[in-house]
Amino acid sequence: MKITVLILVLLCSCQVFAQKSIDKLLAKYNDNSIPYITPQELAMPKTNVVLLDSRELKEYETSHLKNAIHVGYDHFEINKVKEIIPDKNVEIVVYCSVGIRSESIGDSLKKAGYTHVQNLYGGIFEWKSNDFPVYNSIEKETDSIHTFNKVWSKWLKKGIKVYE
Repeated sequence: MKITVLILVLLCSCQVFAQKSIDKLLAKYNDNSIPYITPQELAMPKTNVVLLDSRELKEYETSHLKNAIHVGYDHFEINKVKEIIPDKNVEIVVYCSVGIRSESIGDSLKKAGYTHVQNLYGGIFEWKSNDFPVYNSIEKETDSIHTFNKVWSKWLKKGIKVYE
């Protein structure tokens, strides 16, 4: 009984620590100009949004959220988004690895007149760490997540880390 309680306390402590760490990371790089949506909120059955992946193509092809549209970061073009999403009142969730690049892309969308833009809290790393599915370039579920590089891979808590 005591061992079970101890294990539960340790597991909860690890989750709280991970949560606080990602909070610190996002606070360091983001200014909350784009509101967050949690992975749990996004995964709700009635959540109907357009998903935009703001990572590079290699990252997107390794894994992405189902039905996400790749818009990239280094080569992001707002005019292409305007063609794909002409309705500026549609609900959009933009994501990247942890939520930093996606805030920048969210800012660009907001400046272009999109009115309902949210940033996925913790990005695809938090999504996968919460056991939600990701898909590869042939739309098959995968455990592989492109972590950009070795330094950023520490933020992925579940899944197979891929970087080059």
